[in-house]
Amino acid sequence: MIFRLTHKLGKKIKVSPSLSLEPDENPYADWIANLFRAEHVQYIILTNTASLYSVVMLGRGITDGVRFVRRSLDCIHEYMIADGLEEIYHRHIAPETKTISFSKTGNRRVLGSMNDIVYDAKFSLIVHERTPFEASYQLNRMPMGMLNYKYAIEAFMALAVNKQR
Repeated sequence: MIFRLTHKLGKKIKVSPSLSLEPDENPYADWIANLFRAEHVQYIILTNTASLYSVVMLGRGITDGVRFVRRSLDCIHEYMIADGLEEIYHRHIAPETKTISFSKTGNRRVLGSMNDIVYDAKFSLIVHERTPFEASYQLNRMPMGMLNYKYAIEAFMALAVNKQR
């Protein structure tokens, strides 16, 4: 499983990957992670690079790579259960967690979309006073230009269909 870290997040968790890895052959196992602030609170957003499916979590207490990975996998799992995607997690993500790699962000197109997602997450967290969980729900149900204006949750579920072919 690959976590592509922005420089800001890498600095926080004391991990500085030197390479930008090729995309994982399993599209469910490739995530980009970014650190952002909304009203003096640190958040981390995890976005699947193939589908833009995103999970927002609190950044407090995440001070190293081990804590980052543990909390990230827990949050992805919990959120996918709530979204009705537990089977996808167990079939396509859980087996990949045995080997974790950190990478530079790489794909500028995905990073640009993620910047838009972070902007929307901040709006959701501050203006609408949503929890990170509620913000994640909202983000995954917004049309995304990179996905030809489909929803991230639809693109994420479609990865399973495409992977079986």
